[in-house]
Amino acid sequence: MIYTCTLNPAIDLFIETNELKPDAVNRTNSYDIQPNGKGVNVSFILKNLNVDNVALGVGGGFTNNFIEESLQARGIMTDFVHIDGISRINVFTRVLDTDLEYKQVNKGPEVIATKVAELLKRITEIKKADTLVISGSFSQGIEPTILEKIAEIANENQFKLVIDTSYKQVLDSLKYHPYLVKPNHEELLSWFGLPVTDDLDVLKKYAQKLLDLGVENVLLSIGKKGAIFMNHQTQIFGNAPEVKVVNTACSGDTMLGTFLAGLEQNLDSKVNLQKSLAAASSTAGRSGLTDFEDVADLMKHVIVKDI
Repeated sequence: MIYTCTLNPAIDLFIETNELKPDAVNRTNSYDIQPNGKGVNVSFILKNLNVDNVALGVGGGFTNNFIEESLQARGIMTDFVHIDGISRINVFTRVLDTDLEYKQVNKGPEVIATKVAELLKRITEIKKADTLVISGSFSQGIEPTILEKIAEIANENQFKLVIDTSYKQVLDSLKYHPYLVKPNHEELLSWFGLPVTDDLDVLKKYAQKLLDLGVENVLLSIGKKGAIFMNHQTQIFGNAPEVKVVNTACSGDTMLGTFLAGLEQNLDSKVNLQKSLAAASSTAGRSGLTDFEDVADLMKHVIVKDI
């Protein structure tokens, strides 16, 4: 079984408006309300690809109720640690006359120590044949050092651990040999104190450093340029197909969920990366997650090669 874990779930409010003026009532063209959080998105993508999973998380209030009910309505089991605070609402506004997107992302509620301990206890119950996906930011009160503890548990229980979060403490977890790490290029370079670049030679070098530090697989997203997948046997790059971008918020989650489904279904690595890039672009071209209807066509525009 695959378990996703979202430590700062959210409701995302997507707005489209012709213009955005200060000190004025800005009438919108449309809005959409969606359950969100990176692990939540991975759960939805896995389910879309017929991979059963359980959504773990930490959240509270009416917002978290909506998130859990939305997951359950799609046939995804939930196992959240419930807190007194209210899970956050984020706002993404697309302004048509300037072709700009404004992202307003909140911190999330405070999680007390006893609730963090309750979460860790549930993680210790994950079995050898399972996979745990830790995705996204952490609510206040959940320190990034928890990554090392979770990695230690994964190593002891021998389940596969997948990490997709921006915290530099990811590096501290690598000595426990997580199964896969999925940074974007900005995150990867920031972990090593380097300026941002999309130069493939530089990115390949530092993806290799992650492998040298102990992770088994690296899936590195490079925005509009594409993605790299690397392990000790495989080093491949695929371009991202061009789409008219509506919202980029969930593209990385789509890529990861699609790639994990491909691993479960034993897809060839190049085909898996090709499909994952196409699915990520499909999500970028809409306000919500892809329904995969256009993914086969988008795959035709993705070329995966050895690097």
